[in-house]
Amino acid sequence: MNSFTDVFNQYSWDAVKESIYSHTAVQVEEALHATRPGPAQFQALVSPAAAAYLEPMAQLSKQKTQQRFGNIIQLYAPLYLSNECNNICTYCGFSMDNKVKRRTLTATEIMQEAMAVKDMGYNHLLLVTGEANHTVHTSYFAAALDLLRPHFAQLSMEVQPLDTEDYSTLIQHGLHAVLVYQETYHREDYKKHHPKGKKSNFQYRLETPDRLGRAGIHKIGLGVLIGLEDWRTDSFFTALHLDYMQKRYWQTRYSISFPRLRPFSGGLEPKVEMNDRELVQLICAYRLCFENVELSLSTREHARFRDHVIGLGINSISAGSKTNPGGYAVAPESLEQFEISDERSPAEIAAMITRQGYEPVWKDWDRILY
Repeated sequence: MNSFTDVFNQYSWDAVKESIYSHTAVQVEEALHATRPGPAQFQALVSPAAAAYLEPMAQLSKQKTQQRFGNIIQLYAPLYLSNECNNICTYCGFSMDNKVKRRTLTATEIMQEAMAVKDMGYNHLLLVTGEANHTVHTSYFAAALDLLRPHFAQLSMEVQPLDTEDYSTLIQHGLHAVLVYQETYHREDYKKHHPKGKKSNFQYRLETPDRLGRAGIHKIGLGVLIGLEDWRTDSFFTALHLDYMQKRYWQTRYSISFPRLRPFSGGLEPKVEMNDRELVQLICAYRLCFENVELSLSTREHARFRDHVIGLGINSISAGSKTNPGGYAVAPESLEQFEISDERSPAEIAAMITRQGYEPVWKDWDRILY
């Protein structure tokens, strides 16, 4: 087996979708009592039949989260380095066909932004850019990592997919983790949403986690953009991908994020709506089937919802996020990638976490603890 593509090609989207929607209450109960649940049980737990079992799912998810992660809730902040992009993506404010002013931060501006985030208490940064190979490339990333490495315990990235050799180089410059979302595993709809640019190459993106695993990265983040396609089917393929990665690159840690489609400049209405109860169901399904995985929730979600899912499975959240380059200090009015929903400050989020009996931690887990 050369990559996840070999696994992916064994499945039919339509067949998987039909299977999920045909699950029964008996199958849900079997999944809840499974000794070693995996993708098969995940199907049952994200099925419509599992909606009636949300309370026992949530209780068990909370128990497993407590056993594995204790009372720790990690906090992180994104630092957007650039909104330049060569792709056309129907759901993104950075899309090349969105005629707005573009900006890529200089070394001086990067440090201004980073120190503003540092002053909030953060010791873990997520570096984010659009996909513009002529501007934000491996050399640019390496220089940014070198600038920031002395000031932060961990540096992660969410940028365009790169080759294995590029990832190996960036790891030498202090890269800790990479988040790379497939957006949707529906091959045909993926093409509709990515009509132009390197991101239109479905298979190259699909095999990015494999390249990261071969490079020996410490942590890989997976996920889909909820709203582009049927969330249950897309989430099953994410779980299948996660299961494959955990077995093949077992020394690497993994995280899952749950971005629901948010308003942005240009706008795209979700094809499929997911309500809050369904998102709780999905979070619990991941915790029950993948108890060691980090589950992360961003400021896309509204404050009340984020308050209620702390401890149910979520163990990592962002706070005070700006989704535009220079948003913290240099250029607060530049183009945002999407609108955030929870606008509370990091201090307010930390206080909320403490009130609920948890401990806010401003960095990722150290390697020595794994």
